[in-house]
Amino acid sequence: MDVKQAIEERRSVRKYKAGAPSHQELTEVMEAARLAPTACNKQPFRLLCVTDESTLDVLRSAYEREWLKSASCMIVVIADHSQSWHRGNDGKDHADIDAAIATDHMTLRAAELGLGTCWICNFDAAKVHRNLNLGESEEAVVLLPIGYAADEPKPKVRKSEGEMYKFL
Repeated sequence: MDVKQAIEERRSVRKYKAGAPSHQELTEVMEAARLAPTACNKQPFRLLCVTDESTLDVLRSAYEREWLKSASCMIVVIADHSQSWHRGNDGKDHADIDAAIATDHMTLRAAELGLGTCWICNFDAAKVHRNLNLGESEEAVVLLPIGYAADEPKPKVRKSEGEMYKFL
């Protein structure tokens, strides 16, 4: 599968088959994040690959959706604001942007490997922070369940090209 095909075929998966992906598959997915571009190459994030059931329960309780119970693996993307590049003229912190780029790389690599993901940002960040014992400058930005889809994801609905971009 090439990048274009991964972009076209990648969907949010909300029902997973039992069992986590292999260690090798998870390593390949996280390696895609490690290789992602970041502002000034600071790489101000780290990844926690969670398969431990008690830790998964904590993550699930931070985003209480029935479908999330089917995920037997989640990658937590943690931005470190003390390590990120800050734009000089206004101090804009790029930690979230860098974490988002890394997450996108992981979702595309996962799609290439036949794995499904669902990017979750609407979770109780304080609960995750507290239960994962994150540092003061750290922030859980994304919960990324990952595994094999148990059903066919819904088709993408996207705006038309004319609504999204134009050439000047």
